[in-house]
This record gives sequence, C-alpha cells and structure tokens, in this order.
Amino acid sequence: MNGPSRRPAGIDAIAVQAADAAAGGPRPSSGDSLILLSHTGAKRAAAAVLARAREQGVQCVVVGAAGRDDVDLATVERERSSAYTASHTAAILRLAQVAVAAGADLGPLDRVPDAVEAVLAADPVAIEPPQRLLEFTGAGPNQWTAAEGALKVREAARIATQGLSAEQLLHGPAVALDERDALVVLDGGGPDAQRLEDVARAAQANGARVHRVAHGELGEPLSIFPLTAAVQRIALECAGAVGTDPDAFGYDVSGRRQVWEAIAL
Repeated sequence: MNGPSRRPAGIDAIAVQAADAAAGGPRPSSGDSLILLSHTGAKRAAAAVLARAREQGVQCVVVGAAGRDDVDLATVERERSSAYTASHTAAILRLAQVAVAAGADLGPLDRVPDAVEAVLAADPVAIEPPQRLLEFTGAGPNQWTAAEGALKVREAARIATQGLSAEQLLHGPAVALDERDALVVLDGGGPDAQRLEDVARAAQANGARVHRVAHGELGEPLSIFPLTAAVQRIALECAGAVGTDPDAFGYDVSGRRQVWEAIAL
C-alpha cells in the first residue's frame, strides 16, 4: 500500500481533511509531522488541528498564501477569486518540492511552469455543458485531479459534476452514464492509461460525449500540474458557456450570500 510507486520519498504519509482530523479522525501526534494546506488560514477546523498539533510538539509546516504571518511555505498572493485556482496549483507544487527535498524522484520538476503555461496558451478543450452530468475521471494521482475538476466546475459554473478514479467509476457509477452526460478522461501516461481508455470507450458506447485530455510528457507524478491547469480551464470555459461569474462562488445569484455565509467555516 505504501510502496515506492505511491510514496516516492519513502515516508509514510496520509492525506486527511481538516474537518475530519478536528472531529477525531486521523490526526498527528508526537513523533509525526504535519503539513497543513490552507488558502487563507481562516477556516476553524484547520486552525484547531494546527493548534492541537503544536501543543503536542508536532513539527508543523503551513503552506498558504504569501503575506500571512503564519505561513512557512508561501504559494501566491491571496486570490480575489473564491475558486483559488493559482493557490491550489501552487500548493501542490510546494508539496512536490517538499517530496523532492525528502528524497523523492518525481521527474523534471523545473519543467512544470512551462508545461502549465503551454496548457493555458493552447486551444480550449471546448466542452459543451451536458444536459445532466459532467464526469471527470483519472487514475493514480490524477484521481484527485478529477476531483479538483469537478469541484472547480461546480464552483465556477454551477453545473452538476463528479470526479472519480477510473476504478471507482467503473465499479458502479459508470452504468448510469448516457447521452445526457459528458466524461472528461485525464490521462497522465501512467500504468493505468489503458484502463482509462477502456472506461472512455465504454462510456462512449453508452452515448456519453467523451473528452480525452492527455499530458504524460513529464511522467505521471508531474502530470498532475498540466492536467490541473486543464481542468481549471474547463471550469472557466463552462462558466462562460452558461453565463455565470466564475469568481463569485454563486454569490452572483441574489440571496445566496446570506444563505451560505450563515454557516461558519
């Protein structure tokens, strides 16, 4: 489970939502280290996890927006957009840098900026928002890129989306895909590339519109960067297609700000 393909630095690491850790889920204790990812530092669960970890003597590294006093590894200036696209991409780059410093061989990390810039300069994928569902899927590390794509499209365009690994999609949810849906397949060139293509062909045979987005030139570990930029751009394009404000978190709809801001984050 923690072999070299998934833990290249040879360090046992797990990813946990701050809310789960704060509520009693997996949390760091003495002898562990904590890398806390926080765009703004304003969320109460993340603050609670960080405070508890420091009380127990856990070595803590905070990754977040530049200019904050509590940040150890700065990403970018705090974004005005609630989508936090640059902040997210810069945060995972910081994690990659930490992994390399710890001994991981991820590939040509210095080529990541050019790869992302090339995605932003290329022609758009031109995805027409589907009638029902826009599904994202990826394999290996890009199952999380699929989740990022689904999140950003929902935030920016308020379109029904879902992001699943190829295996999650195949073992159940894929049976529901039909001509009302679209599927974005994120191929980072890893060992599951053929599995992704099998899923794509099956969805296509059931009538779904399939869009293949491939970026394997840096190797699978670093493919997350151009593919993340690609899904974020898809979110922007979808917002333009349906006429939403991609930066407003849905608050461009009258009354929504009052509803959602009543819930403490």
